[in-house]
Amino acid sequence: MQNENMMTVKPHKNFFKKASQGPILWLAPLFLVLCVFYLIPLVDVIKTSFTNATMTNPKGNGFTWASYLKVFQDEAFGEIIFVTFFFVGFSVIFQFLLGFVIALAVDAAESRNMRGTVLTRTISLISWAIPGVAIGIIWKILYAETGSGILNYLLSIFGIKQIAFLSDPATALLSTSIANVWRGTAQSMILLYAGVKTVDKQLLEAASIDGASSIKKLIHITIPGMKSVIMINVLLNIINTFNTFDMIMPLTGGGPGRSTEVLVLSVYRNIFQQLDLGKGCAVAVILLMINIAFSIGYFILNRGDEA
Repeated sequence: MQNENMMTVKPHKNFFKKASQGPILWLAPLFLVLCVFYLIPLVDVIKTSFTNATMTNPKGNGFTWASYLKVFQDEAFGEIIFVTFFFVGFSVIFQFLLGFVIALAVDAAESRNMRGTVLTRTISLISWAIPGVAIGIIWKILYAETGSGILNYLLSIFGIKQIAFLSDPATALLSTSIANVWRGTAQSMILLYAGVKTVDKQLLEAASIDGASSIKKLIHITIPGMKSVIMINVLLNIINTFNTFDMIMPLTGGGPGRSTEVLVLSVYRNIFQQLDLGKGCAVAVILLMINIAFSIGYFILNRGDEA
């Protein structure tokens, strides 16, 4: 009997021993957190998007495509899409360019043993440490069109008339995008700085001996050597910018009119202002599909490079 009990207990011990040595046991808490806080709410949002639910009738009246039809039939939806892609495109391009320039400048300064490189990196990281709501308030103060507006005061010194940064629809979107560029440049700088450090220095030295200029070394050695880092940086910037809400809300609130209303703000407006839960969830699902499309594009490009 004792031998039989040992035979029945031993397989269980082996199972837990193998589980503890593998990744399943260690990933289980993370998977549980993802299910509770991400997957279950995501499924609920997708389910709600196929109803005509409202804040007063959260369950709706069964399955329907009415919420998606209302989204695409909305005359303002085309403008929201344009605003979103302009905001994302402008932000991502200039976040990458400024982050790349700062990363190259810091790396070049370090190679020459110049002082102040640590301070430069620290200053660049300040915008990343500030919450998005605070950034929106800071830039609203900078853009103020009264006598206390810092930017308009500086422009008046040079004889330039006051600019309606946020109250004019023609300039509000550009002003909001510039504020977001300042916010996201730090993340680009961090990733690209790490990428620059991975480039083979021997190749750069050999190219210098062969007489290659700095631009040729940048184009033919540095950028190809950190291509995967660049792709990851661009993808993260795209996803972060598509989901930017905390900065725009205190800065413009989507106005004037709808000139700065991106898809995330449209979700907020539909659910909490118009109380249309189904339509708001439908916009959220469309935003999710756009993010997934960019992620799939990244994996396809990355797989092509590895092949």
